[in-house]
Amino acid sequence: MQKYHELIGRWQKIMQDIQQTRQQTGATQPVQLIAVSKTFPAEEIAALFHAGQHDFGENYIQEFIDKSAHLADLPIIWHMIGHIQSNKSRIVAQRAQWVHTIDREKIARRLHDQRPPHLPPLNVCIEINIAAEKNKHGIAATKEALLTLATTITSLPRLKLRGLMCVAKADSSQKELQNQFNHMHTLLQLLNQNGFNADVLSMGMSADMNTAIGCGATHVRIGSAIFGHRQYAENK
Repeated sequence: MQKYHELIGRWQKIMQDIQQTRQQTGATQPVQLIAVSKTFPAEEIAALFHAGQHDFGENYIQEFIDKSAHLADLPIIWHMIGHIQSNKSRIVAQRAQWVHTIDREKIARRLHDQRPPHLPPLNVCIEINIAAEKNKHGIAATKEALLTLATTITSLPRLKLRGLMCVAKADSSQKELQNQFNHMHTLLQLLNQNGFNADVLSMGMSADMNTAIGCGATHVRIGSAIFGHRQYAENK
């Protein structure tokens, strides 16, 4: 455990920062930390798990396959937070507890059909392209697009619609971040006004976590502030 002293120290600081931000902003919602472990080894995930962090997010399917197999003896709560290709959906349906990136009917139906019936329903969030960026995944931030996909998801009993997810536009000003995150909060309210029982806003990363919490985030996805600078490999 001493080997991972700095890693655990960074994680503890983020946990403290979350609580301080809740107090400073007056946020009343609980905030769940998802430790985003992409490009980092399974051994570091295990060290954090034993320190008390149980929710981990992965962006890349192959990494998720390898790490979830290597750490199968630990009751980790796995969150898929990256784009899912149709031909790689089965392993996610079989091993993950959460998918944050549902943005089309096809992938929702595949995950439903491939979810083993003995497992609880897969928790899912609809990904919103909150800044309407051409190079980003997610549905348009409109009532029609949101309610159409939400209706499809709730018709699939092996999926459980929990809420919404977004990635804020890079290099946004503080005001722009607040506008994007507040819009997400408005969309969540819209879901519930239309009969959907949604309680999750997955938004906020290392650079914008505090703003997201102040705007209602319930799940923050933190990678570099915990694990450090990433070393990207060719195999994703």
